[in-house]
Amino acid sequence: MKRSSTSDAAAVGSAAVGDGAAAAEGAGRGAPQGEPVDRLEAHRTELTGYCYRMLGSAFEAEDAVQETMVRAWRSYDRFEGRSSLRSWLYRIATNVCLDQLKGSARRARPMDLASPSSVDSPIGTGLPETTWIGPVPDQRVLASAGDPAETAVARESIRLAFISALQRLAPRQRAVLILREVLSWSASEVAELLGSSVASVNSALQRARATLAASGDRTADTPPPPLDDAQQALLRRYVDAFERFDMDALTAVLHEDSTLSMPPYALWLRGRADILKWLLGPGCGCEGSHLVPVRANGRAAFGQYRADGTPWAIQVIEAVDGRVSALQCFLDTERLFPLFGLPPRYEGPGVSSASAS
Repeated sequence: MKRSSTSDAAAVGSAAVGDGAAAAEGAGRGAPQGEPVDRLEAHRTELTGYCYRMLGSAFEAEDAVQETMVRAWRSYDRFEGRSSLRSWLYRIATNVCLDQLKGSARRARPMDLASPSSVDSPIGTGLPETTWIGPVPDQRVLASAGDPAETAVARESIRLAFISALQRLAPRQRAVLILREVLSWSASEVAELLGSSVASVNSALQRARATLAASGDRTADTPPPPLDDAQQALLRRYVDAFERFDMDALTAVLHEDSTLSMPPYALWLRGRADILKWLLGPGCGCEGSHLVPVRANGRAAFGQYRADGTPWAIQVIEAVDGRVSALQCFLDTERLFPLFGLPPRYEGPGVSSASAS
């Protein structure tokens, strides 16, 4: 699903020059081609990760990065190297995100909006897509290689709960915390990017940390364990139990306090007993499902197809203490399955995804 440099150059060039008059103007002043576009594209993945943390939506993040590339392409011939290309692009991306966030409500997860529902609660009407934090494929936002410690921090900083906590912050505080705590920029670098002072940046960071502490998220203090043999075995047991729709086997793999959420619906459940009751009642259509592995938000995930082969959900799985602690199911399959490189129908056990690892 990753765009090629050639197609991106065409897309950026088309968006940048617009109509015929603009194209002529661009050609006249020697608009950048080839190597400059490749230099910009080299930063696309990390910029998408930054914009996703800022915006909480993979689709909005990709739009923001594309707008960043267009602005950079237009201005590249005036970029004089007073800062690094990377910091220049982050400055543009930050401004794009801040513009997008003006007047918008914060995105959330179902558990951020209401108390858990009962099994008998009506599922209700789905809320608009702009209500929810959405999943993102790992390969869209995480570098394929790098320092293992930095990779672990990056993976944890796209966890859905952390993205939710970030949305509680004012936009500029959000930018400061991501740049300082996740990307390890210095206070002076952030101050230069935001056109602010070091004292202002430090104050914003202090307020952001206090807000995150109040939300109960301690991501930075508790790096996740590696996906070891025990966790891999847990995931295999979960897939086997879910595909066979074996409630006894699911009982063995689900944490007692596990949760189930299903955006775009606000309804969510807490507790293994309620989840199993829901699967045997309103969720009985999940019987016979097929799960195709992908990677999302630094976690194991699956594309869920119903028994007839139609897409049903992207499941993002959390685990704690050797049990599955959260089933986060996103039902916007029309947009999400293409994003994750999943086919429109299940075609048997040989099906694969561009997102699987």
